[in-house]
Amino acid sequence: MKFVDEVQIDVKAGKGGNGIASFRREKYIEFGGPDGGDGGDGGNIYLKGTKNLNTLADFRTQKKFEAQNGDSGMSKNKTGRKGDDLNILVPLGTIVCNADNGVLISELVNDGEKLLVAKGGKHGFGNLRFKSSTNRAPRKATKGLDGEELSLKLELKLLADAGFLGKPNAGKSSLLRAMTRAKPKVANYPFTTINPSLGVVDIGFGESYVIADIPGLIEGAADGVGLGTQFLKHLSRTNILLHVVDVQNVDGGDNISKELFEINSELKKFDEDLSKKTQYIIFNKVDLLSDKALISLRKKIYEEYKKDKVFFTSTINNNGIEELKKFILKELDNLKTK
Repeated sequence: MKFVDEVQIDVKAGKGGNGIASFRREKYIEFGGPDGGDGGDGGNIYLKGTKNLNTLADFRTQKKFEAQNGDSGMSKNKTGRKGDDLNILVPLGTIVCNADNGVLISELVNDGEKLLVAKGGKHGFGNLRFKSSTNRAPRKATKGLDGEELSLKLELKLLADAGFLGKPNAGKSSLLRAMTRAKPKVANYPFTTINPSLGVVDIGFGESYVIADIPGLIEGAADGVGLGTQFLKHLSRTNILLHVVDVQNVDGGDNISKELFEINSELKKFDEDLSKKTQYIIFNKVDLLSDKALISLRKKIYEEYKKDKVFFTSTINNNGIEELKKFILKELDNLKTK
């Protein structure tokens, strides 16, 4: 399914039902009098967060939503039926804005959370409402009011505990496959990933966390170069950043600082708070190095970075994968207790 993270929809709440002017006319009842009932309220429209969705793709085909109108009142002082409310399901992490003026309305981050976005119209009054000591036979009844109508902009920021970032073809999608049951596209060319992917890392015994993979970043991404710019925002919700580096690009250790600096510069340009998040470095594809070259690379890296901040992985032989999975879980638990 194509990933969609920004859509515009139109919502219209139900119209209130009209009140009616009616008089009681029954055999053997000398004075009938007014008995017109009120109409029913129009249905409301709610956005409802659900953990069962992770994309706004459903809104590609349906962009207009209308709640049910209230029914008109009836004789014998019977109130019209209220219009049914409409619940529109959206994925967790959906930000809701007024599309006309850009004002933020709210965001939905909890499963089952509901947000009223359009209130149904109020019902009209029947003529019984207007009966008084001076007006025994009112013929007045009022119409129901229109429901609220507006355009909404929905923007999705993925909710993930940890997120992969790095240059194109660094092996982020392969790592997601190796660590979760997700099946992102994997191929030996840059920009294979063109849409973000989510996967659940299941450690066992009820312990799990969500990890996200976004398209590769290149120099100038924060300014709109490449595919990553529109997805950088998804990393802002993660607790941990996992910077994936292709060891082929730093073989011998000469380009390590340059490789990391370029990506971190883009993070800082996009959002300085994002660049300050806890970050770990994953040197991937170590199966492509000889034992001697890997030992040399490890030595060089440990001279510049702390051992508990770097990992060496291979998705071909699963080298370092289990260690990485358990470490991330431990760090996420530590963050929750702070």
